[in-house]
Amino acid sequence: MSGYSDRMMAETDPGKAQDKPEAISGIRVLEYCPGHFGGMVTASILGEFGADVIKVEPPGGDPARTYTPEGIAIGGTGLLFLSEARNRRFATLSLEAEEGRNVFRRMAKKADVIVTSESAARMDEFGIGYASLSNENPGMIFLALSTYGSFGPDAGRKVKDSDILCQALSGTPHIVGEPEGAGPPGPHQSPTRLGNWHGWFVQGLWGAFGVLAALNFRAETGKGQFVDVSGAEGLMKFADYNITWMHTAGQARQRVGNFDPAVFPYTYIRCRDGHTFMAAYNDEAFESLMNIIGRPELVKDPRFATPSSRVRMENEKALLSILEEWSGGLTADEILRAVEDYTSKRSGSAAAVVTGRVNRPLETLAEANWWERGCFSRAADPVYGELLMAAPPWKMSGTPARIKSVCRPAGADNREVYRDLLGLSTAEVDSLSSRGII
Repeated sequence: MSGYSDRMMAETDPGKAQDKPEAISGIRVLEYCPGHFGGMVTASILGEFGADVIKVEPPGGDPARTYTPEGIAIGGTGLLFLSEARNRRFATLSLEAEEGRNVFRRMAKKADVIVTSESAARMDEFGIGYASLSNENPGMIFLALSTYGSFGPDAGRKVKDSDILCQALSGTPHIVGEPEGAGPPGPHQSPTRLGNWHGWFVQGLWGAFGVLAALNFRAETGKGQFVDVSGAEGLMKFADYNITWMHTAGQARQRVGNFDPAVFPYTYIRCRDGHTFMAAYNDEAFESLMNIIGRPELVKDPRFATPSSRVRMENEKALLSILEEWSGGLTADEILRAVEDYTSKRSGSAAAVVTGRVNRPLETLAEANWWERGCFSRAADPVYGELLMAAPPWKMSGTPARIKSVCRPAGADNREVYRDLLGLSTAEVDSLSSRGII
């Protein structure tokens, strides 16, 4: 490694995080988001930065504990819940009972942040919404996560917030997938959902961002606030320039698959061992790429001579075929070496040819770069055994995020939580449990 890399690793090494302070140590978060992954993402981020997160589940456990691929579970808990339920204490409480709501209200008085996916209106009806809780705790930050948001013509719709609904309403899946008419009609020409629960992940990320900003404001003023995040609205941010483009052009953006209406080549191409990414962002880089593939004459081909001609759909398809004639007999590593060998002798725009293997997940997991950066974390738990999880992505020299604990069974920390927050005795906790309140 270079001297700079050595210094940055020494400054931000995740393996040394436990010896450094936490950014929001002392902040207490109540997470009540049954069946909702977005709220778990928000709470995980806050917990990774040092907050004391208490996950409040219904007495039977969070329905999200059952979410898992192919029915795979460890210790009775699904893989999706296990992957996200870190850095928390776990308490159970029924908000269906008046006594349970009273307990929650008492807990909220001692909390800095409430994260909930329950309807803000329903929480208000229960007397545990922002309006009533903020009167008793004016410094509290209340994050409400929902599909439509807490106001607007659709806010009152009685729908359970879900990842796929947030995606659908955002409009983003419509522009993801193969273009219609690209071949025989089939599922690949339909709107395509965005990866693994992007609606919930994005909602949770924006939620954490809002809470952190609100905490900063509170540090200056002492005032809390209501933070309203719609999952569908959060995903609209990822439509990027397409919203402005559609408004300006007066026409709807259509699906283009791996083609791109702004720059080409900027796509995945087939190679002998899978796919690799290929991009040439400007005329000089395009000329470099044509020399790399042994087709320098194409620089003067009217179909490819200018950036605007290269992004016409028929020309993009033709250029993709030409690129794959060259790449089909090479591995991704051979393509990378060919690009690096050529561009290392160029500078500026002419060196802006970008390529890289499209990894399968297990290939990513095997790469030394990500292990050295601490992108994955192994943790051992007496209930769930050894778990491999994605570690916090932030590498920070001063207040790094970290994983301190993994998932625990529902209600595992009831005695500790209710003793610490409310001063309840063991007998009082047992009484609440026997009556189904916790």
